[in-house]
Amino acid sequence: MEKIIFFALVIPIMAFVLYLGGMAIMNGFKSKEANRAEKDEENQTIDYEPNGDNLSSEITKLNELLQSGVLTQEEFDKAKKKLLDD
Repeated sequence: MEKIIFFALVIPIMAFVLYLGGMAIMNGFKSKEANRAEKDEENQTIDYEPNGDNLSSEITKLNELLQSGVLTQEEFDKAKKKLLDD
């Protein structure tokens, strides 16, 4: 009788511990994949080459792309920094 009570308590507890461990592992995989996607997004570079010599016209063109939604604010800032550094 004591063995039945013991196993009736131990089996659900062990199942719960295995469930928690499995959930922790799955959350780790999801986080790792999210971090990988975030790093890939950060590493994307804008291949923008200015066509003219006028810096202000190039920045104006970039601003128009930003306003129209073609570029994000981050992409705009990277391209502008690249223009100003060159």
